[in-house]
Amino acid sequence: MLRLKHLTSYRFAVTTLSSRLLLTQQQDKYLLPANIPSRFTSNRFLDFYQLGNKDAIEKERARLKDEMNRGYFADMAELKEHGGKIATANKVIIPAMAAVKFPQIEVNSSNANCFKLPITSFGTDAESMKADIPKVTLMCLSFRATSQAMTDSWSGPFVETFKDSNKVRLYEISFIESWFLSLTPIKKLLLLMLKKSKPEENGVLQKQIAYAFGDHYYFRKELKILNLLTGYMYLLDKFGRIRWQGFGLATPDELSSLLSCASSLLEEE
Repeated sequence: MLRLKHLTSYRFAVTTLSSRLLLTQQQDKYLLPANIPSRFTSNRFLDFYQLGNKDAIEKERARLKDEMNRGYFADMAELKEHGGKIATANKVIIPAMAAVKFPQIEVNSSNANCFKLPITSFGTDAESMKADIPKVTLMCLSFRATSQAMTDSWSGPFVETFKDSNKVRLYEISFIESWFLSLTPIKKLLLLMLKKSKPEENGVLQKQIAYAFGDHYYFRKELKILNLLTGYMYLLDKFGRIRWQGFGLATPDELSSLLSCASSLLEEE
């Protein structure tokens, strides 16, 4: 009986704490510094065997210097200056020869299923598998709650335009870099809480929500992502190459370029 009481108390404490963290993240449009799973909250430490590894130490030192040069207040200053529009979107499609590959990332669905994105035709020989590979994928990346409205401004019109296509995919990825929320039992609890019944969408194309837990410094660095308060949109071809990108809130002209580039990719062989 005593063990049962302890277990019940523990579950109640975990649920309460996780609920407060999630509520804070959703309600705070401009998250306060104390609540931010910032570049320093991942609590990374060098593995024991790397303590004598000079290259690993230098790499970690360079990372710390990089992160200290850029923080929350710099991101907020930029957000106030241009509303998250750190750059204008591509007007035309990026040529295949000049396009770079989108880095692979492991994500979780709200059903706790773990899978890797993007899904591409590289290394796929079976015809049955090729049939399931999208020709066009829109990846919407969000690191803070402030960017949700930005993501919606792109994803809504995109789904409406290509709702009847079975060769198009859309993923909204939320990054959760807090070391506490990335702990296995807490992560499972959080995913369970995020598993909500969403309104049914008409059409073949469905908006797919995914969550990336843990430290993603090198993923961000590869994509040259600095400001964590804005949203990042990447249009990929069937080989996982970035053929278009946009930032912040969508403008009518930028939406037009996104839809036009996606249509062009559907016509590519």
